[in-house]
Formats: sequence, C-alpha cells, structure tokens
Amino acid sequence: MLPAVDWAQPWFAPYRADGEAVAQASDASVASALQAIKPPSAPDFVHQDSLPAGQAYEAHIFQTRTVPTRDNLHDFFNGLVWLAFPQTKRRLNELQAAEIARTGIGATRGPLRDALTLFDENGAVLDAPPALWDALVARDWHALFVARRALWSEARLLVFGHALLEKLVAPRKAATAHVLLPDATRSNTLDDAALAQRLAPDWLAQKPFVPLPVLGVPGWCAANALAEYYDDPKVFRPRP
Repeated sequence: MLPAVDWAQPWFAPYRADGEAVAQASDASVASALQAIKPPSAPDFVHQDSLPAGQAYEAHIFQTRTVPTRDNLHDFFNGLVWLAFPQTKRRLNELQAAEIARTGIGATRGPLRDALTLFDENGAVLDAPPALWDALVARDWHALFVARRALWSEARLLVFGHALLEKLVAPRKAATAHVLLPDATRSNTLDDAALAQRLAPDWLAQKPFVPLPVLGVPGWCAANALAEYYDDPKVFRPRP
C-alpha cells in the first residue's frame, strides 16, 4: 500500500483526479491501476518484471511503448505525469532513447541525457510576469517573494518532475525544482503539446534551468507569509 498523499496541496493539483483514482485501487498494483484509467495517448503500464535484465529502461519504453512500474511512490508519480503530460514525457523518452542508441550506456550520461533526467525527475515550468522571471534568474529572493509578491497572483508553477512530487508528499523547506527557462518570447505555456515542442536537444544540453525552492511560492507554505522565512541562506542561496 502506498503512503497517504494530501491531494489538497497545490503542487498536486494537475495530478489529483488521476492520483486519487489510482490510490483508491488498493487491491491493484500501481501498474494495473494506472493501466485501468490511462487514455489512448499514454503508453501501457506493466509490472517492473517486464523489463528484461540488462535492458536500458528508457530504451525499453521507446521500443515497446510500455512503462515498467514498481509499487512505490516514485513510479506512481511517474505514471501520473505520463497521464497528464503524455506528449512531453514521450518527447523526453524519444530523446533519451536516441542518445542511448547513439552513445550506449556508459559511466556518464553526457550533457543531453543529464538535462533530460534532471527535468524528468526534478523539473518544473513557470508561467509568470517578466519581473518575477528577472528576480528568479538573479536569485533575488526578496524581490521575487516579498517586494513583488503580489505578482504571484498572475503566475502558475507546474511541478513536472516525479521525484520532486515524491519528495513533496512530506514537504521540506529545501525542496527545490529546476525550472525550465522561458524561450526568447517569454511565452511559457503549461500546455502539454507546447511544452513538448520546446524540448530541443541542443537547447536542453545547455541545461537551461534555474533553481526554485518551491515552498517559497506564496500560498504553498503558511510559514512563508512572513518575510523572515526567506532569510535562510541554506535554502535561498545567492547566485554564484
């Protein structure tokens, strides 16, 4: 049985309906519960035993259109992201599989596979006014969360990475997303198709991410209503 999840938390909002449905199927494996509700656009979910020994996980998904899934929170959230953002997850998988075919599996992943893994596990997408972006890139936390706090009413943060979602089941102040930078037009839609189209390999290999402690987002933690919350250099670190 999976640990209880507080679906009322704002970071789980895109996944709540499917997550509650899967979690309620207590007699089923995670794979079969995901499989029961998946749309045609998502791959099939199979038990982890379906992954042959020695086969690369990403290559297997690409070749079979099936996702080996364990009965744990990590794979549970991975499945939920596949359900919510199938085109983006498929794009990430296509790029991973192409890199594996090109270079094989070695001691290091290389810059593109590193970036793909980082976004898949800990990534987020922010749609926000330019003033918030400027403050975030500068890591000017006071401007981002205190002086320009009112602008967050115009912003939306999507937590995409399934490892980060798993961490946020028991949220800690230091939980940090790697936010995908906007394109040149600063258009940063959270739409699945548009996000998938943005994932160009040459751009991703540059690791176009900026760190964001997600519990600093207004409304995502009661304690951050006090400006002193952000006076913590271990979490809200200055830009190097």
